Amino acid sequence: MSANERRITTSVLVIGTGGAGLRAAIELAEVGTDVLVIGKRPRLDAHTSLAAGGINAALGTMDPADSWQQHAADTIKESYFLADPRTVEIVAKEAERGIADLVRFGMDFAREDDGRISQRFFGAHTYRRTAFAGDYTGLAIQRALVTRAEQLDVRILDGLYVTRILVKDGAAFGAYAFDLTDGTRYLLHADAVILAAGGHTRIWRRTSSRRDENNGDSFRLAVDAGARLRDAELVQFHPSGLLEPENAAGTLVSEAARGEGGILRNALGERFMERYDPERMELSTRDRVALASYSEIKAGRGTPHGGVWLDVSHLPRETIMTRLPRVYQTLLELQMLDITTDPIEVAPTAHYSMGGVWVRPEDHGTDVDGLYAIGEAASGLHGANRLGGNSLIELLVYGRITARAAAEHSACLQTHRRSREAEDEAREEVRALVVSDGRENVRALQRAVRDTMTEHAGVVRDEAGLLAGLLDVEEIEGRAESVGIHPDIAGFQDLAHAFDLKASLLAARATLECALERRETRGCHNRGDHPDLDPDLQVNLVWSPAIGVVREEIAPVPAELARLIRDEVSTEGKLVE
Repeated sequence: MSANERRITTSVLVIGTGGAGLRAAIELAEVGTDVLVIGKRPRLDAHTSLAAGGINAALGTMDPADSWQQHAADTIKESYFLADPRTVEIVAKEAERGIADLVRFGMDFAREDDGRISQRFFGAHTYRRTAFAGDYTGLAIQRALVTRAEQLDVRILDGLYVTRILVKDGAAFGAYAFDLTDGTRYLLHADAVILAAGGHTRIWRRTSSRRDENNGDSFRLAVDAGARLRDAELVQFHPSGLLEPENAAGTLVSEAARGEGGILRNALGERFMERYDPERMELSTRDRVALASYSEIKAGRGTPHGGVWLDVSHLPRETIMTRLPRVYQTLLELQMLDITTDPIEVAPTAHYSMGGVWVRPEDHGTDVDGLYAIGEAASGLHGANRLGGNSLIELLVYGRITARAAAEHSACLQTHRRSREAEDEAREEVRALVVSDGRENVRALQRAVRDTMTEHAGVVRDEAGLLAGLLDVEEIEGRAESVGIHPDIAGFQDLAHAFDLKASLLAARATLECALERRETRGCHNRGDHPDLDPDLQVNLVWSPAIGVVREEIAPVPAELARLIRDEVSTEGKLVE
């Protein structure tokens, strides 16, 4: 152990300071288990803070006929039957408790005049079940969780980048990290590790994620530790990301804009959703709306910058200012655009990793003993299409459940596992990169990954493109062996970018190989060369570097939920030529 390395020991280590990680940490603190939370971003600016629209629970405050069973049925149906029914049941059943926890932590939900929590429609929900706080729900949740964590004196370290999860004999015993500012190394020992470090949507060129997040960190950390990935190809493209200015491309216009009555038009002024989903129109599912927009743009009916128009200007000004304040403010700041009078130019944007680390439904444990994954890092709930509002409630539900499982795991250990060899390997990985002085620029290679994924694995994919994408990734992997890393007085961001590149390449390969195997069109996954849904592919695709892609059967849907799935998922409007 060198002079610039700190050693910290805790019972449970949580990686990620977003909603999932903080909710787990709060539960651990409340049950009296020692916990340390680390994250690379400032805790109040974690990715969860960008979530705008709302959080789902069958509270029945607006529609008393709603039930957890109907919430579960809607989730399974819109997942195109790829969601794990047991995971869905757990989230839907525990959702009301998740909302109650937020209220207990001080969350200020929008309410009706009589005090009921307001709920609004989101695309493809049978009832109004999306609770919200204006259109900054994620930020309000994040602030409530940070406040509660501070009340409990939870140890949180911002600005640490995790390079490796430490494993001995198939069991996790901590992690290795470095400080992004001064490069100090951290050797973190723990009985259990909860991975809550997000998804991989930053490996596309236009994305709602910011530059230093969602590069696939969770995927790489888990896989290197011995875990597997599930459904890496299932990536949700949000229908409405901004195109301008370039440095803000992909910034989301909340789905709430459509939920409150926004209309989509092409450059000809046509309300084009009539062609793709005439019944639900703009309230159709995200995959359908994103594909519709993509199709209009591809057909030459796009706007000047290659998008479509989202118009809320016909809504009462009061509605916009009270229900869509963040959208209003964002467009004023970024484009000097007044959405009460002018339409917004938007296009599909890589938004959410619906696949992720393979986990057990009951506790989100992985293949690695003592390693858990929650939030966007995990898989199982969303299948091929995530319902808007489901991700935030998933954080609350599994943050609590997984924390209790990790606490029990820690309490039952007879000995502390350690491995000098694993620790030395983690140290050497960082040291070798810091002294590397190759000719390749890490940021340029990262941009090459994004170009490849945008070109070959976007909204619509085909065999030739995916194979070309894999060749590109192989070439970038070769070039990545010769990178030059140059930490300087400004900090160790260059070293972080090098690890980001490692993560992006692994996530890209997993996504492309799984997308190649899924020779069908289902939900978010559109194969131009296989436009139909294939019943034989109603399976999860599980990936690991050594074995590749393996098909995994999905548990049957319980009868009480199957009865509430009113009809099969319609494919009308999918891949309309």
